Amino acid sequence: MRVPLEWLYEYVEPHMDAHTLAERLALSGTEVERVEHHGVVSSENFVVGHVLQREKHPDADRLNVCMVDIGGSAPSQIVCGAPNVAAGLTVAVARPGAVMPDGTKLRKAKLRGLESEGMILSERELQISDEHNGIMSLTAGLAPGTPLDQVLNISTDVLVLEITPNRPDCLGIYGVAREVAATTGAQLRPAPWDIDLGSLGELGGVEITVEDAELCPRFTARIFDGIKIDESPLWLKARLMAAGQRPINNVVDVTNYVMLLTGQPMHAFDYDRVAGARLNVRRARPSEQVETLDGQTRTLDEQMVLIEDADGPTSIAGVMGGARSEVADTTSTVISELATWNGPNIHRTSFKLGLRSEASSRYEKQLQPEQTMWGQAVATKLFIEVCGATVRPGTIDIGGPGPELQTIRLREARVNGLLGTVITRERQRQLLETIGFKTADAADGLDVTVPDFRRADVTREADLIEEVSRLDGLEKLPSTLPASGHATGALTSRQRQRRRAVDALAAQGLDEIVGWSFTGPDLNERLRLSAGNAVALANPMSSEQSQLRTTLLGSLLDVSQRNSARGASSLRFFELGAVYLSDGERDGQLPREPQHLAAVLSGPVRAATWRESAPPPADFFTAKGVLGGVLDALGLEWEVAAGHEPFLHPGRSAKVLVDGQEVGWVGEIHPNVAALWDLEDTVAAFEVDLSAVPVAPVAQYRDLVSYPEVREDMAVVVRDRVTAAQILAVVTKSGSPLLAGAEVFDVYRDAARLGEGNVSVALRLAYRVADRTLTDEEVAAQRQRITNALAKELEGKIRAGS
Repeated sequence: MRVPLEWLYEYVEPHMDAHTLAERLALSGTEVERVEHHGVVSSENFVVGHVLQREKHPDADRLNVCMVDIGGSAPSQIVCGAPNVAAGLTVAVARPGAVMPDGTKLRKAKLRGLESEGMILSERELQISDEHNGIMSLTAGLAPGTPLDQVLNISTDVLVLEITPNRPDCLGIYGVAREVAATTGAQLRPAPWDIDLGSLGELGGVEITVEDAELCPRFTARIFDGIKIDESPLWLKARLMAAGQRPINNVVDVTNYVMLLTGQPMHAFDYDRVAGARLNVRRARPSEQVETLDGQTRTLDEQMVLIEDADGPTSIAGVMGGARSEVADTTSTVISELATWNGPNIHRTSFKLGLRSEASSRYEKQLQPEQTMWGQAVATKLFIEVCGATVRPGTIDIGGPGPELQTIRLREARVNGLLGTVITRERQRQLLETIGFKTADAADGLDVTVPDFRRADVTREADLIEEVSRLDGLEKLPSTLPASGHATGALTSRQRQRRRAVDALAAQGLDEIVGWSFTGPDLNERLRLSAGNAVALANPMSSEQSQLRTTLLGSLLDVSQRNSARGASSLRFFELGAVYLSDGERDGQLPREPQHLAAVLSGPVRAATWRESAPPPADFFTAKGVLGGVLDALGLEWEVAAGHEPFLHPGRSAKVLVDGQEVGWVGEIHPNVAALWDLEDTVAAFEVDLSAVPVAPVAQYRDLVSYPEVREDMAVVVRDRVTAAQILAVVTKSGSPLLAGAEVFDVYRDAARLGEGNVSVALRLAYRVADRTLTDEEVAAQRQRITNALAKELEGKIRAGS
């Protein structure tokens, strides 16, 4: 929404510069994207001129030499190439030193040997319209030398607003003026529709019917005779251009002006081209077609609404008029149509047809029925003033005037309790009345009547409190604790678990990322996964984001690729977030959203030093170590076992088990897969389903043992198929309760000494109890039990000398 301040100041004058006003609006909830300038930067050196004499340039067929009175002691000689320049015209002149809208500074110049002291201006050169085939002619009788900004709107700042869907009342200049008055305390002038030159009652000459009142709550129409199609006056064209609309002709310009001022779109039908002098509003029939004003033929469905005459459809309701009844140069009688349409239906129609217009962007936010008569009042005044029209007595009004206004109780104590401040009842009344609400005293506060233009937005007491707080100043609200009602806030056990996991990864030097929840079908192909459990979006933004992700690995690899392409050598990223799995459930059921934790590591595991110029790269064991740090921090009993995912390197990957249940994977990304992301170094990664792992009980602390532990090493020979985890499990179980710890510190293979298919695993054992120092006999007995258990369960043999 573009709001020229010159136009805005017709209804409210806040007496502050554009940037200060923008800040005040932003603080009250009206987002200002930027402040722009339209027209000339400075109006100095732009004046009214009177052409005294025009002669052909002696050395150029297309140039004229003009003597122009611009209010000085002597006329100025100006060389002009416009074909319509003539003696006696009153024109706009830029004197030397003037800065044009494009930033060009005008200087005295010689054109084909003759000096030119300025420029006679066209409308485009002042950004009043796109017209540049000739100079702009002003009203006769203006005094030469009069500053041009006293005659025309040649310079104005423009606020570019981002209007939220709940505030369609701010899609009109007067609606923004109402907000400005409320936020600055300036006086709001009467609405431009307060005086209506038309009349109510029966209107003859046209028949209008509405078949679907649900989709068209109100339809109004008036007829104007004696229309003369012509250019709009300069002031009207200047305002439209500053607001982002291109002037067309006076009738079309009036419809655009009404929309920009009131927020209510309108459409003008050529009365003589409306077959049968009748209009009917109805739902379209399947595959029914309409040729719209842009020359395109649109195919409709039965959910869309159209307007038809006796010969068939003429326009798509609320979106775009039809070519068959549009205003032409021969138009002399016009039907002004202003209606209220069902907002969601207009949004659906516009989206499905791929056809957006200024009208549809307003209608889809649900305008109110009362606005139609605002527009009729303003249009009537302008058609009479700008088009020389006469309005026929009467107005067709089907469905008016609108629903009854709602009154809401606003409790004074509730306002201050919710905001944590003190705003008096009188101050609340003042703030609400500045934006059009009506108030009446009540026992505990105010009875507030919501105006029609805020009907859809303000429906409950909390909405009124929001209005009071934003207008009084959100920046004034103190920082207070909310009323607790003896309740205490706390994280759930799952939330605490996720936070511990994130902290554990951050402590290991990994950086957290947040990736898109959307992905494309090509991700599954690149990762060699099936798309069976992927959730397809019904309305994707693009094909690259047409599915919900089933793994976090894709976004981690994308981030790794971007960082690698920019020279990063050590990549250590993790993400905690939801994935979406359909699991083949029935249509209409929502997918599961388990919380996954994933990480990727690539490049050196630590920084290079003078003692180690080439640190080892990240590999399977790096990823397993990082994963272990997380799972240990969560207090989980875990292990890895042989397993493989399609995108992992065979033999360098495993599945992750917690309490014997598979919860994820860990391993190195297959080089061919990593190459698809342009990653040349080894990429190690893991991903686990945190929703599938148990929440560990609260940690139990034990007293520090002051007695020394007994340490000894043991080497056991087992078959190569036996894993280290199996060995540790047997040792831990059989060594209890004296065994305090066991770890693998070496693996030795030698077929000649150990036998084919055998491996020696060296263990470091620690024995300790809390109440005494262990004796050699106790340790020896415990060692023998461990030895027997290894032989029985794993066919393990203790190597001689260990």
